[in-house]
Amino acid sequence: MATPKTTAALKVPTLQELYQKNIVPQMMKKFGYKNTMQVPVLQKISVNMGVGKGAEDIKIAEAAQQELSIITGQHAVITRAKKAISNFKIRENSAVGCRVTLRKRTMYEFLERLVRVALPRVRDFRGISPRGFDEAGNFSFGIQEQNIFPEIDTDRVARPQGMDITFVISGSSRDESYELLTLFGFPFRTKTEKVTPTAPKAEAVQV
Repeated sequence: MATPKTTAALKVPTLQELYQKNIVPQMMKKFGYKNTMQVPVLQKISVNMGVGKGAEDIKIAEAAQQELSIITGQHAVITRAKKAISNFKIRENSAVGCRVTLRKRTMYEFLERLVRVALPRVRDFRGISPRGFDEAGNFSFGIQEQNIFPEIDTDRVARPQGMDITFVISGSSRDESYELLTLFGFPFRTKTEKVTPTAPKAEAVQV
């Protein structure tokens, strides 16, 4: 007989189950797909933090790395400059940020915390602009501060730290990706704001 710990370990993340049982049938009906393999799939979520002064003080980069790891539930890695940039006082191999790429379980769990807990905590939140889609249907937006995530102890935050979040979606247009993320509960504003971007930039969410 399975122990409670084993049962919990095998439990499918809520949003993954939502995708399989609800989103796939709705997408097939709306877009007229012939089989489930045609339905767009959220492949991964990439989260990046630039640390600015981290190039001068490694402790800043390490703090950001720790916070990003706590927020996403997966170990973040520090990114380093490939070459020196004298105008920005960046030396070769200096720490310039940190990043993490989420897939499968950790991806769905992070997405649920993001849309159901973190974004509603943004002050005067009015939704995310849907202008961050690229031609391939991937979506990017920015968050200005890390303290919207309840995992972060605001009393221990040394400095505000923003991040860029990118959703990589396979085999979809902007309209299909928009619908997919909407069904996941992503809080877009209105679809009428959508434009055809050539080089989408991550919109920063005010905190």
